[in-house]
Amino acid sequence: MRKGVKATVIGSVFAVMVSGAGYGAYNLVSALGGSSGVGGSGGPAPVKTGPPSAAEVKAATTKFFAAWEKGQAVTAASYTNNDAAADTVLESYSGAAHITQVKITPGTTTGATVPFTVKATVSYDGKSKPLSYKSQLTVVRGKTTGRALVDWQPSVVHPELKTGDTLVTGESASPAIEAVDRNGTVLTKEKYPSLGPILDELRTKYGDKAGGSPGIELAIKHQTEGSADTTLLTLEKGRTGKVRTTLSASAQAAAEKAVTKYSESSVVAVQPSTGQVLAVANHRDDGFNAAFLGQLAPGSTMKIISAATLIDTGLTSASGPGPCPPTATWQSQTFHNLTGLSPDEGATLSDSFARSCNTAFVKFADDVKVDSLTKEAEDRFGLGRDNWKTGIPSFDGSVPASGGPDTAANLIGQGQVQMSPLNMASVTATAKTGTFRQPVIVAQSLDDRQLATAQGLSASTSAQLRAMMNRTATSGTAAGIMAGLGGNIGAKTGSAEVDGQSKSNSWFTGYRNDIAAAAMTQDGGHGIDAAGPIVRAVLAAGG
Repeated sequence: MRKGVKATVIGSVFAVMVSGAGYGAYNLVSALGGSSGVGGSGGPAPVKTGPPSAAEVKAATTKFFAAWEKGQAVTAASYTNNDAAADTVLESYSGAAHITQVKITPGTTTGATVPFTVKATVSYDGKSKPLSYKSQLTVVRGKTTGRALVDWQPSVVHPELKTGDTLVTGESASPAIEAVDRNGTVLTKEKYPSLGPILDELRTKYGDKAGGSPGIELAIKHQTEGSADTTLLTLEKGRTGKVRTTLSASAQAAAEKAVTKYSESSVVAVQPSTGQVLAVANHRDDGFNAAFLGQLAPGSTMKIISAATLIDTGLTSASGPGPCPPTATWQSQTFHNLTGLSPDEGATLSDSFARSCNTAFVKFADDVKVDSLTKEAEDRFGLGRDNWKTGIPSFDGSVPASGGPDTAANLIGQGQVQMSPLNMASVTATAKTGTFRQPVIVAQSLDDRQLATAQGLSASTSAQLRAMMNRTATSGTAAGIMAGLGGNIGAKTGSAEVDGQSKSNSWFTGYRNDIAAAAMTQDGGHGIDAAGPIVRAVLAAGG
């Protein structure tokens, strides 16, 4: 929103404490201001326990809805288990958001969960428009008072609200845009749902440059600094500007479909010959663009950079030694291979790469310098310098010069190494072509921004990486996933162990002709379990 538009913060310290905590957090709230539940002369009445009854659920929601409809924020908030946070949001509903004439219709209750439909009117500066959406709430029992209360979450008031957001109606911060793909096909969040946050970012960055003018909107202003507003309703359209992206509608459609099969998944596809982003998709409840901004250990997909480091520093070559012992110890830390991988002391680097042998790479920790991997990532692959300018916010990867056990762990994509799917798609593109081309989602000419550069790989190193990745895709750990794909193919599997997770994060990266893609699924298992099928689907669709 532009300067001067009043915004009300949704959430507070209370919201942070209660969000995700359910009714267990009611102890603190009720102790500060809840009903005492005092009985007659016999002392306090027994506190009810157990799940609320159907009658209690109905009574609590009826009272809450009635007060909300009347704009009685304090009263409505008193029927929740966090009246302070709820009051802030409900007060803003008819204040900064200018929402009136609220009518709430409950749906069929399932247990203690009540779905409902909200119909209202948004009015601002003589402009009005109807607002309609669906949400739901859950009724819980306060442990201290035993009252049946609405379990407070900002999403009760609107499903897209999260703790710390602001809800406001006024002149839009940026003119609306019509984003199109490389061939002129219109890209909308209705057709490509995971593009929603990305289209918002493009609007914020390029709305003024695309020839548009602002309109009047109801929007969510997010807590994270620099995050683009999310438009909920347009009361008056401004002039729409057109922004051409590098995306491919066909590749985007394939990516969208692929990630929906695995929760907490992200994928990016780039064109190796240009660095242009062809697709970016996320399947996450939080709307976070993990495909561009994720910062997680990439597991064995990192061995692409590690293998390049070993070759470029003269320690070995694709056909040179890369023995795969059952275990390898570095500075008192013992590393193992995946279960079922038989040792091979006579293996070449290509053998160990294709089989994803961890110990083969760890054994080279004695020979590499602490900063060898860092320099290779920065100088050859353009990573870790914090200078990528893709057109929207992105993470550039991080390969710090870590000493101690992390010198070995970094070689197998654990330790201190952090990557996003965008980074690994770029790594694969660089390995395939030998040239680093900074990924972009809009043309550099749109704003004359300075793109990152790097030395890239020698023809020999690039050829060896392609040969090892092709072997991995045709007879190594990625063969099952890549089977049946024609053309020039290569791949690398990966899994990264994370403390507190029952399964590792699944990583997979690969190329087919002039498209390179990388995917990550949190808690997805081995690379072939989740990330692999996602990448295959995108590669099969082509650009």
